[in-house]
Amino acid sequence: MNCPKLLLALLATLPLAGCFGGAKAPPELLTLTAAQSRAPGEVRAARQGHVITVTPPASSQDVAVNRIPVYVNATTVQYLTNGQWVTKPSELFRQLLSETLAARSEWTVIDPAVYTQVQGMVLGGQLIRFGYDPGRGEAVVVFEASLARPDTSVTTNRFEAHVPVAAPEANAVAAGLNQAANQVATQVADWAGR
Repeated sequence: MNCPKLLLALLATLPLAGCFGGAKAPPELLTLTAAQSRAPGEVRAARQGHVITVTPPASSQDVAVNRIPVYVNATTVQYLTNGQWVTKPSELFRQLLSETLAARSEWTVIDPAVYTQVQGMVLGGQLIRFGYDPGRGEAVVVFEASLARPDTSVTTNRFEAHVPVAAPEANAVAAGLNQAANQVATQVADWAGR
């Protein structure tokens, strides 16, 4: 093979190099963990009127990404360096809320991905804030919950939690957000579980 053909062959493979591997993966990903969960082997039958589905909450644009927003002021949002969730915060919060609701109430909680024809309550809402407030040094979670009943009535309620964070770095803020998310989930479960 002569030099021009070899050079062309090498140049043709360069665009393919970007297709494999992509961007550098972060050293670690963040997640939420429910502080309360149902005991293993605890069978729960879906009684009439005691079935609930927790849907992923809608979220504001700053929360709809896998990064941790930093609320610099009323009109400015930045993102924390090296802080990336395993999936979108709305789905992580939905999972935590489902687990907390199942642990703290008599509801049979059905995952919407598993069974979508549930004739029961639907708990949803909007995750308004889910990030770090540097002015107060706090992780903040604000959730506007909505509870829809089969008779088409809907009730809403707003819940929020603020947890002090020792340092504005990813692991500390994520731990604060986990604690705040659990506080909000407990409040929502107690409200919805009545």
